[in-house]
Amino acid sequence: MSGRPDPFLAEASRTYIEANAGTMRWLLARPSLGGFLNSKQNSITLADYTAADGLRGPAYTYGWIQGRGLEALAEHAAFFADSDPALSQQIDAAGRSLYARLAALWARDINAYFCYDADLNPVIAHKDGSTSPQSRPADIFTYSEIFVLKGLIAAAARYDSPETRDAYIAQLPALVAAIETGRFQMDEKRELSAAALAEQPDDFGPRMILLGAAGLLKRIGRPDAADFAPRFVAHVLDHHFDPASGLLRNVPGGDACNVGHGIELVGFALDFFPDSLDTATLERLQTVLIASFKAGFHGPGIRLAVAVADGAPQSPYCPWWSLPETIRAAGLCYERTANPQVLAIWQAAHAAFFQHFWRGEPALAYQTLTETGPVDYVPATPDLDPGYHTGLSLLAAIHVAQRLGAGRLSNPDTGA
Repeated sequence: MSGRPDPFLAEASRTYIEANAGTMRWLLARPSLGGFLNSKQNSITLADYTAADGLRGPAYTYGWIQGRGLEALAEHAAFFADSDPALSQQIDAAGRSLYARLAALWARDINAYFCYDADLNPVIAHKDGSTSPQSRPADIFTYSEIFVLKGLIAAAARYDSPETRDAYIAQLPALVAAIETGRFQMDEKRELSAAALAEQPDDFGPRMILLGAAGLLKRIGRPDAADFAPRFVAHVLDHHFDPASGLLRNVPGGDACNVGHGIELVGFALDFFPDSLDTATLERLQTVLIASFKAGFHGPGIRLAVAVADGAPQSPYCPWWSLPETIRAAGLCYERTANPQVLAIWQAAHAAFFQHFWRGEPALAYQTLTETGPVDYVPATPDLDPGYHTGLSLLAAIHVAQRLGAGRLSNPDTGA
């Protein structure tokens, strides 16, 4: 791609850098919860959650959030090292502290769990607010293990020895095997068990989430450890892609489509695949991106689910995370294809996110909106995003904008 950079790229790069710096400062300013990150704040009222809020309160630690947060801290510290060294050092201090906590927890269980109680015992968080002990089968794997292991790999690459980093990387094949042999449980709010696995749909979610490790492995110099990535993408496109609609069916033959997950898969794939990606796969990924955004973008954001048959929304809820994931996927796709339709998707997702979801001060997003405005609906965990969905997606888009020449138009000030 040549010629003068689009002014939108400079504006977007500047906006994303400021947003990410703001998020890191918000997160770092919050009181630590025994070395764990504290994003236990209501995105609507901005009230901190307390013991009176039950499963939302400080007594409960979510493995998802801490693993995501550790990966985000390591990547943001690296990004700001040159432009804002003071901020980078503050992020690193928090990153080292969290790394120590999660490394010890992982070593204790050789595992990670969705929810821990005040004594760091894994528990099942029930819908009525009660908890019960979680089972600990050695042969069943979960999303929490993906998020925590990715965080440990990212942190070890920045804070520890190559040997320790590689020891964590060596544990990825067990996750890959679990996904490919039916031993990966998606629903962590019920007992981890063979019975739960037997009732579980053949959703592409696990492959999509673990695909997110591929770009990380590439950035830390170990792309060889992501040999599962092409296989995962091929599997999803072969089994879940609907040629008529361009959407990914959650389950082969089913009518439900989580458009955000489809978009997220496109972003993760393009973040890892080399520039020499074959034309057919690139075109298929671009089709998924365009079709998913067109079908899912209703009202203030992207709906949780739509019907493959007619694109009709199946949920009133628009979570925050699918818009920054669209920004990442569209940016990476536009860099490859220069397709003006993809650039328009990037611009639309950018506008929707910053006009409707982003609060600015503090630097966080409303978790969920409907057509009538913010609603107190928790997409996955009550803890707010610690720079993962929003921050890492925007970091990828910043790099795209800079590679396309935005740096010649913009020299953002992060406020250091």
